[in-house]
Amino acid sequence: MVDSVREQLLAGHEEFRRLAQEHTQHSQRLNSLIEKRYLSDDEKIEEVRLKKLKLRLKDQMENIESEYKRGRTQVA
Repeated sequence: MVDSVREQLLAGHEEFRRLAQEHTQHSQRLNSLIEKRYLSDDEKIEEVRLKKLKLRLKDQMENIESEYKRGRTQVA
């Protein structure tokens, strides 16, 4: 059910799609930092910043999902 809601939102909700793309970009950059053996001080700061940004984006996406589900429940 959750996957189908996300798929519908990715297909038809511009803001949700933008947030998901941004989340993916941050994930990719974070993965490239995690793969490094040692991080510089700037990279450590970037790692923390990226983790916080990803959480914020995930929260925003979940809020959109909740609103979407509530809207569908009220119509049904």
